[in-house]
Amino acid sequence: MARSSTRPTSRDVAQAAGVSQAAVSLVLGDKWRGRVSETTAERVREAARDLGYRPNLAARNLRLGRTRTVLLVVPALTTEFFAGVYTGAARVAAAHGFGVVLYPSPEGIGPARDPFASAQAALDGVIASSMAADALTAIRGDQLPLVMLDSDPTGSLGAATVNLDIADGVRQVTTHLLGLGHRRILHLAADVPSWTFEVRARELAAHMATTPGTEIRTARAPISIDGALTATEAALTAPGPRPTAVVCDDDKLAAGAYKALRRLGLRIPDDISVTGLDDLALATAIDPELTTVRLDAELFGERGMHALMAVLEGREPENRDIPVELVVRGSTAPPPTPA
Repeated sequence: MARSSTRPTSRDVAQAAGVSQAAVSLVLGDKWRGRVSETTAERVREAARDLGYRPNLAARNLRLGRTRTVLLVVPALTTEFFAGVYTGAARVAAAHGFGVVLYPSPEGIGPARDPFASAQAALDGVIASSMAADALTAIRGDQLPLVMLDSDPTGSLGAATVNLDIADGVRQVTTHLLGLGHRRILHLAADVPSWTFEVRARELAAHMATTPGTEIRTARAPISIDGALTATEAALTAPGPRPTAVVCDDDKLAAGAYKALRRLGLRIPDDISVTGLDDLALATAIDPELTTVRLDAELFGERGMHALMAVLEGREPENRDIPVELVVRGSTAPPPTPA
């Protein structure tokens, strides 16, 4: 189909698809269900693609009084996990004609200044990780339609929540290690006051307690390789029987644990097993490759955006945790036989 030299209009799309401009508006505004057929909707979408038609969002926003912009508030971008969350969220947002502004909440210095003169004037809604929830007050994001990620469903500012099934991930890790024969565990815990890390500690303790003769030692570390190295080294040189496995709250902590174990002359997994949680690219970059729990970051972002779209449209968001999967690699094995 030939393209004109001027910017195509909804009238051009209507002509090409053989429908009314009203039908074009319904389809491209994603309000066609029950009003036009699936076949007609696809014909309109195809005509819009062929013509290179893009809705005039500025004009539409003046009519609707909406900016069609969502703020995604995440912790400082120290891993690719939240890049995946953004990718998934932006994909769903684009399908609904929304844009996404990424707002990393800086670590160590508190939330940054409000990036907008008025958050309410500039935004339609907010998606926020519980790890960055402190930023919400500074940008008044808690006064907008809100969806919280990785957050306690009973205490998330009254917002809708979308969660990965972290509890099940920890149960899968613990079952794996207990099955291999491990009874003494070092929990390398993220030193971050967040619900998601509280869940990890609680589930690990509860599941270990189902097997007699088990012991958990906890070491806390900032989510950094150097912090994890220091905490692991201190924990494993403390008095008492040495743990036979290190359960890390995330893969970055596991990488720091690897460095500490090598400094101490311990072999992975012959002398000590290590597990992570995330399945970042890092998990297969270290040697041996890391046994960890795979979290689908893009699906997480997609589900978060779907939930916000539901809130904006007055619908009830889906209330079901996203499944996670243990990926067993070379960093876990049965504990060494006592000499």
